[in-house]
Amino acid sequence: MNQSAASLPVAQRIPVLDIVRGFALLGILIMNMPGFGTSFFAEADGSHLWPGAVDRWAENLRDMLFSGKFNSMFSLLFGIGFTIQFTRMEERDPAHATALYLRRLVVLGLIGLLHVCVFWSGDVLHIYALLGLLLVFPLRHASRRTIVSLIVLCLAYPVVSGVLRLLVVTPDVTAMLVQRAKEFEASNNAAYGHGSFWDATVEHVREFGYIYGNRWTLWGYAGFYVQMALTMLLGLLVGREGWVRRIPELLPPIRRLTGWALALGLVCGAAFTLVFEFNRTPGPSAIKMLGGLCYWVSRPAMMIFYVLVIVQLAQRPAWQARFAPIAAAGRMPLTNYLMQTLICTTLFNGWGFGLWGRVGPAAGLALAFVIYFAVQVPCSLWWLRRHERGPMEQLWSRLTYGRAPRAGVAVASS
Repeated sequence: MNQSAASLPVAQRIPVLDIVRGFALLGILIMNMPGFGTSFFAEADGSHLWPGAVDRWAENLRDMLFSGKFNSMFSLLFGIGFTIQFTRMEERDPAHATALYLRRLVVLGLIGLLHVCVFWSGDVLHIYALLGLLLVFPLRHASRRTIVSLIVLCLAYPVVSGVLRLLVVTPDVTAMLVQRAKEFEASNNAAYGHGSFWDATVEHVREFGYIYGNRWTLWGYAGFYVQMALTMLLGLLVGREGWVRRIPELLPPIRRLTGWALALGLVCGAAFTLVFEFNRTPGPSAIKMLGGLCYWVSRPAMMIFYVLVIVQLAQRPAWQARFAPIAAAGRMPLTNYLMQTLICTTLFNGWGFGLWGRVGPAAGLALAFVIYFAVQVPCSLWWLRRHERGPMEQLWSRLTYGRAPRAGVAVASS
């Protein structure tokens, strides 16, 4: 199989994508921090796990500015990357392009399944792999109109789902789901807070089975898939139109769009934060449906704002130098994403330092910045001075293409 079909010189990478990817890693760590240190099922009854004023302010600020914005950024990059990678694959080895990309997705999915079942239940890699199948088959040759129509349908999903919830989720169903969440919270606390590595692994498998094996939780998780698909479709559109390579000529509309994205993102972000802060009683309601819609709009709006600000700053040489360390982290996204799990599970789980349930939102926010800037960025810079790619990127390439790439080339990730 032709290795050149999947590789490109490092000098041909698109630097701004590495910078955006590096910021996405920081945002994902910030938002994943609560899931590393406490149960995903906590607060299902509407209570506050961290009632202190500082923690509540930190939690609300985190949710308004970070929640969903950075995994959306990664799915945007995934969509953009698909168009770039697949185009190069078809140009260099058209006979094997589809098979190569499918194999790439299968390997990513297997890494994600290993991650979610053994190390951490919050894995997103297997979701990217599954959604990537849509990019390869039904959407690869879809028209611009079709992609835009699908984006609109994704935006309409929370309204349709919200109305259905009002119709079918009865108080008895709500009580059952809350009770089940409390049971999982208790088993999470035992397995992750006090158990062995094996205990934690068994609990991860139980959670994974519950999420995909229960119709109510699967319904909720389907919404997350649609959210990821929304920004992946945006990335597909951006990649198709070649906007990444036309940034200098697009700067005037980019500046205008930046302001609109910020305004929409902040208004909707503040709205959903307030709605869910003051309507914590379990069960669906009309006001929660409105809050959910605001959340769905705030995710891509704030994400677009962040991306556009980064893109504009990255056009200036002084900011390119400032962003270089973050771009280094962005050149190793798979390695750094999995490193976050390794570091945080070691810190929080009972088989490690046992900080489970002891780090609130304010301290968790600070800890995320420390881990990223004091550990991950320096490690990325150190590694890339000696290697062309991160270790997990190298493994992904080897498992996908069957042999190590030649010196001087790297897997097309941007």
